[in-house]
Amino acid sequence: MATAAASRLLRRALNPAVARRRFSTAAVAAETPPSPLPSATGEEEAGMVSMKGVRISGRPLYLDMQATTPVDPRVLDAMLPFYLSRFGNPHSRTHLYGWESESAVEAARASVAALVAADPKEIFFTSGATESNNISVKGLMRFHRARKHHVITTQTEHKCVLDSCRHLQQEGFEITYLPVRPDGLVDLGHLADAIRPDTGLVSVMAVNNEIGVVQPLEEIGRICREKGVVFHTDAAQALGKIPIDVEKMGIGLMSLSGHKIYGPKGVGALYVRRRPRVRIEPQMNGGGQERGIRSGTVPTPLVVGMGAACDIAMKEMNYDGRRISALQERLLNGIRAKLDGVVVNGSMEHRYPGNLNLSFAYVEGESLLMGLKEVAVSSGSACTSASLEPSYVLRALGVDEDMAHTSIRFGIGRFTTEAEIDKAIELTVGQVEKLREMSPLYEMVKEGIDIKSIQWAQH
Repeated sequence: MATAAASRLLRRALNPAVARRRFSTAAVAAETPPSPLPSATGEEEAGMVSMKGVRISGRPLYLDMQATTPVDPRVLDAMLPFYLSRFGNPHSRTHLYGWESESAVEAARASVAALVAADPKEIFFTSGATESNNISVKGLMRFHRARKHHVITTQTEHKCVLDSCRHLQQEGFEITYLPVRPDGLVDLGHLADAIRPDTGLVSVMAVNNEIGVVQPLEEIGRICREKGVVFHTDAAQALGKIPIDVEKMGIGLMSLSGHKIYGPKGVGALYVRRRPRVRIEPQMNGGGQERGIRSGTVPTPLVVGMGAACDIAMKEMNYDGRRISALQERLLNGIRAKLDGVVVNGSMEHRYPGNLNLSFAYVEGESLLMGLKEVAVSSGSACTSASLEPSYVLRALGVDEDMAHTSIRFGIGRFTTEAEIDKAIELTVGQVEKLREMSPLYEMVKEGIDIKSIQWAQH
């Protein structure tokens, strides 16, 4: 009763913000903080939001689902009791508070395992996919350092996998960074040829966070099984969005994230195969929680939230997939109907539809992003989008530097509406047309001049 009352109070407190929100139904409602900048009249204008020097009328619509997703209200309902009344430490063995928290953690573990067709004993909770990737890559190779000295990964992996590999290189391990095809998929022949007798790990991301391509996990798993090599996949962007079966796909290690599937931030999971057993060296020392793999108190509310998010994904994955596919088609067709020179980055056939990465020719990407203040989109990974360098993922696909600079990633999710898609089309088309009107290059192209054939004078 207390929990239900608290939940109602929370929703009531958030309602005024919901009423003021102009565009997004996806973003979790939050009270708009007072503007740090005075308005033109010296008074704060009604409905205006000002932050980091940007002023817009209302909260922007949210199309950055690869960066993070809003918490599903059903997930929040599941979490609240473990903040308010059932707050025990799940490792406390002597009283009810600990027992009920432990029971909730194990139920959540079973929910995560069910979504990937694993045994609950193979699921270990962590702080997120970054930690899971570090444990997988470093932990396995350090455990087998006497016999295994070689890791294979791709040039388009998440930064935490690439940086973990670079740390291993500093310790004397050898890393092969496989190139990908222009559609973003790994060449299976090159992968098989790269495996050596001392190869300990193959790490390939399931769904790319920047371009959304889905790698052939089953085929990669089969190659690794035949060669006797452990297959690790970063499935942060795949969990709850595409079907995953760890046995069928031959996965030995897998990294998962809570906040990519409408769960809370700060929690993730690591799948570690039991038969045949995959051995890894813990990367954190302490009380030996999570059977020694990951020491530290398990955060019961966060874990419960991730479990609830997995339960919902299990039931609604097919429905979400059909709906998101229709919205992606609406967005792409709407933009292409009004603009030329629009290129989809990555394979369209092997792709998660909620990720649409587009390049707009003859437009500067940062200018386009700045012009789209009323749409929350990204130029790539949230972990690297602060950099002005073109995306390393797009460069690995062979995308020209000028086109890589113009890329925008649209992320569509469970709560995205048709109205938001239509608004995003309107704002994107308007801004691209505005920028192209100022572009002498676009004017030359419209006049039939081949820009690539021009030899520009150097001064």
